Amino acid sequence: MDERIQLLRNTPIFGGVADETLALLLDRAAEIVVRKGEFFFLEDDDGKSAFVLERGSVSILKKWEEKSYLLRHLQAGDCFGEVALMDFCRRSASVLADEDCAAIELSTSDLRQIANRDLEQFTMIYMNMGRELCRRLREADQRLFRAKIEVGLSTGEYAFPTT
Repeated sequence: MDERIQLLRNTPIFGGVADETLALLLDRAAEIVVRKGEFFFLEDDDGKSAFVLERGSVSILKKWEEKSYLLRHLQAGDCFGEVALMDFCRRSASVLADEDCAAIELSTSDLRQIANRDLEQFTMIYMNMGRELCRRLREADQRLFRAKIEVGLSTGEYAFPTT
């Protein structure tokens, strides 16, 4: 259990969260095993949980015109699926196991239990999720900007319509 608490503690969305809260989450959370070549979930699936990868690596894939494109790779210690916990929408991408994987699944009901027990800890988790999503958004903005520059967008042009 201490090893799993340490794993969560080192995950950005659980920074500053008390070990007691992490232990409660682990007591409630399911451990999911996904074999190489299988999906944790598919784009457009219902999203009711996030995952912390304990073992293995995954690819985050997005479909465009019936073809899948790689967005990024994640490895043990990384978290995915948390967007669904923030916006209550369908999955925005698919997650494919690149090798045999194990992950901690954290459901909305698991997090609701934290809210009922310790609202401050619940707030910390959601603030951390927001920070992590903002970090990823900044990274995506930077990649988009670089891609626009590389295709020759002049400095006087707008990347997107302003109206």
